[in-house]
Amino acid sequence: MPNTGPDAGMTIVHVAVGVIVNRQRQILIAKRLENQYQGGLWEFPGGKVRQGESVQDALKRELTEEVNITVRECARLMRIEHDYGDKQVLLDVWYVNVYSGNAKGCEGQEVAWIGSEEFPRYTFPAANEAIIEAVTNLLHSPES
Repeated sequence: MPNTGPDAGMTIVHVAVGVIVNRQRQILIAKRLENQYQGGLWEFPGGKVRQGESVQDALKRELTEEVNITVRECARLMRIEHDYGDKQVLLDVWYVNVYSGNAKGCEGQEVAWIGSEEFPRYTFPAANEAIIEAVTNLLHSPES
């Protein structure tokens, strides 16, 4: 059955997301600039996948451009589809713990390394809730 509702034809924005974890088991987060969609909220770094680009290539490009991180190895963590009402996103989330570079906000955004117990102190977009839960579980599992 075709989609004929108010969101018919709405494009889904495909986003490569990096959950970057350092040796101290801290996670890198970045604050969205005020002039961006959902500005002022914290997020896991990443960005849009370009037409014809692989998700891994997009992840590597975006993390280099945004936070000065060069991905050496990554593994798919999860995929999340979320409808904000005015925008639909597909978050392709990757776990990154082998990388080089010193994290910084290359686009003027704030960045922070936080422990998983600190997530409640930060406000994230709704689509990130499942990522936070997965990361917390992963970092607190006995085999990690």
